[in-house]
Amino acid sequence: MTAPKRIGIAIVEHAGHYLVGIRGPGIPLAGYAEFPGGKCLADESALDCAVRECLEETGLVVTADQLLERREFEYPHGRVDLHFVLCRPARPTDVQDRQLEFHWASVDQLKTMTFPEANAGIIKLLAEQSQE
Repeated sequence: MTAPKRIGIAIVEHAGHYLVGIRGPGIPLAGYAEFPGGKCLADESALDCAVRECLEETGLVVTADQLLERREFEYPHGRVDLHFVLCRPARPTDVQDRQLEFHWASVDQLKTMTFPEANAGIIKLLAEQSQE
């Protein structure tokens, strides 16, 4: 059995909202909501990957605070090792309403969006933290 693909996912929080987009057509899980993220390079930590992928996908420079959750999951298109990393904008003044194809959503909005099944735990965690 092949090793799962390591994925760094940036859970970018700013002013009680999270950066989220919709997966484009022609890729696995097209049309689903997603946080910025992607495959880790061979010598890259999951935290560094989340920061790099966020910049590439959204144009926003972020800093990684901590690993919120790690989860392995098997999809029909492959096995993944997901690292959900809490991030914050490095320069809050750079935050815009839209960050390229991504926008800011409240926890209540996240709960109404259709995310891939492997994201259920992180959505639940963010909802629980918002009530504290």
